[in-house]
Amino acid sequence: MAAKAQEKKITDDAIISMYMDYVLEHEAVPKSIYKFCKENKIKEEDFYKHFGSVETLQHRIWEKFYENTNKLMMDNKDYASFSNKDKMLTFFFSMFELLTMNRSYVLFALSEHKNMLKNSGQLKGLRHKIKEFSTALINEANESKNYKLTKRNPTLFSEGAWIQFLFLLKFWMEDSSPAFEKTDVVIEKSVTTIFDVFENTPLDSILDFGKFLYKEKMA
Repeated sequence: MAAKAQEKKITDDAIISMYMDYVLEHEAVPKSIYKFCKENKIKEEDFYKHFGSVETLQHRIWEKFYENTNKLMMDNKDYASFSNKDKMLTFFFSMFELLTMNRSYVLFALSEHKNMLKNSGQLKGLRHKIKEFSTALINEANESKNYKLTKRNPTLFSEGAWIQFLFLLKFWMEDSSPAFEKTDVVIEKSVTTIFDVFENTPLDSILDFGKFLYKEKMA
């Protein structure tokens, strides 16, 4: 196989693209690296230069989703002047815009387990990056607070942001509204609620969000 492989420049992104196409066309994960490489006319050694296994490739795809989301945000010249709440909103809107562009793959990748927590292995790298992002936001907010009692717990906030992402991901996977507009509404309401909680004014937002979820559940 290796002798017949076409000479081409192999990159992380190229292999990721090949893998995503492969699983969608075959509706299955490659049974071996050999078969995957043979079908895509690349050398096994080139695959292993970038990924040690299919599992590490799967993890990397989710990390790439985050990195591309971050790039979208950084390309916005006004992003640096956003409030922390607007930065979080921008993150979630950008992330789900990117996930929507790759919806078929995401649904396939997460189809084995409806419970998001059971996908924690595949999403481990993404979890770390989202917690890192949200920790930076809360630390930035704490810098402007003069008293210890008014400062927020970065660990608690970052874990909340991760749980929020899992909730939004599940909602988006089940959303059948045009252009996933219901997911957009949930993103805005959930981010507003979390920031209101951290500013000690949660009641109205929590009730509003609760009514929305109840309505969606009963619809």
